[in-house]
Amino acid sequence: MNQNMDYRFSHERMPKLIVSLAAPAIAAQIINALYNIVDRMYIGQMPGDGTLALTGVGITFPIIMMVSAFSALIGFGGAPLSSIKLGEGNREGAERILGFCFSMLIGCALVLTVLLLPAQNYLLPLFGASPDTMPYASSYLQIYLTGTISVQLALGMNQFVSAQGFAKTAMFTVCIGAALNILLDPILIFGFGLGVRGAAWATVISQTVSAVWVLSFFFLGRSNLRLRVKNMKFEWKIACNVLGLGMSPFIMQSTTSLVQVAFNSSLAYYGGDLYVGAMVILNSVMQFALMPAMGVAQGAQPIIGYNYGSGDHDRVRSAIRYSTFFCVLFSGVVWTLTVFFPTIPVRMFTSNPELIGLTAQTMRVFFLGILIFGFQIAFQQAFVALGQAKVSIFIAALRKLILLIPLILFLPKLLPSPVWGVIIAEPVADTIAAVTCIILFRLRIRALLHTGNRPADVSES
Repeated sequence: MNQNMDYRFSHERMPKLIVSLAAPAIAAQIINALYNIVDRMYIGQMPGDGTLALTGVGITFPIIMMVSAFSALIGFGGAPLSSIKLGEGNREGAERILGFCFSMLIGCALVLTVLLLPAQNYLLPLFGASPDTMPYASSYLQIYLTGTISVQLALGMNQFVSAQGFAKTAMFTVCIGAALNILLDPILIFGFGLGVRGAAWATVISQTVSAVWVLSFFFLGRSNLRLRVKNMKFEWKIACNVLGLGMSPFIMQSTTSLVQVAFNSSLAYYGGDLYVGAMVILNSVMQFALMPAMGVAQGAQPIIGYNYGSGDHDRVRSAIRYSTFFCVLFSGVVWTLTVFFPTIPVRMFTSNPELIGLTAQTMRVFFLGILIFGFQIAFQQAFVALGQAKVSIFIAALRKLILLIPLILFLPKLLPSPVWGVIIAEPVADTIAAVTCIILFRLRIRALLHTGNRPADVSES
């Protein structure tokens, strides 16, 4: 890490530092969400079959999230560890983590491509694809999966750019691809008449350009950390640390697939394709609306990790405090918009009056728990930044695996309206998980910072 960034992380006023790193991270999070959301916006406006096409492409979301979850497993697992190493002054250790993660991202991409391409026809019906929506889902996903290696490298390696404090460079990685995607979507979907296949090709091309950009950062000497061939070998100790810490963001993203399966299959059974289409929009809005809070929390991660590694616990507390404030502020804005003005975001995805009315009605309930969820975002990301793998894994699993999926399956059997039982599961799970996270954080962070202990979950590498 250069001297200027070292000074900033250890001495600059915390609100200014948080904003300077979080603003590009927020922009990157929002723009990254546009990859799939912009596709859906254009697809939903296709004449004739736009509603079915939108539902079909939305059904592919669980598999797309699974692909990106593996980049999170490695990128979000390795980048905080490299920040801690930089705070300790151990640049060689940080580069060993970087090299290992680069190799793992490539390996994961190859395995995922080989496994998912032939399996898609079996998986999509499980995710709620009907005979009417299956052709659209299959056409989109088959093309998208050819770009898996680009997704892995663009998303995974970009975390190491942020870990060094180069927030703007990390933002540009996402901006370049997203801007190209927005440009190519109407050209390929409508201009060339490719429909959903055009949307998929636009995404693949855009992600490939982003991957080339982020790799150039490391190979052309702009990074403080170097990608060295000697560091690209497998090491058990680094693997355990990276995979242990990355398991929390991996669970958060990969279980989105399971949650989507539970939502889509339940709504397809109780309500039909129109309700599945409404859930596609609800999840799209959820994904987009949480980006600012996630951007703040991730922007604070390198600050927390660096100062924890250097032993400055006062700055660790300050970073967590300001990160929490901004996350809760953003979640409050989302709650206000979705509960009181739901038709505004819904109309961005469809012009079908029936779908607009249904989605707006369900959105008011679906987003009720988002107000308190900002605390969980801030605290869970802080646990990751501090190297606390076990507790971050539990928090990640609690909301979706332990609470949300069982609630989706059982609440419809308990309530007079099964469809509303499915919808209500989201705010109930959000509220319980957030309260639990707040309690755990208060107990764990006091013990951790007051005693000055290094994180027990992370061994030396």
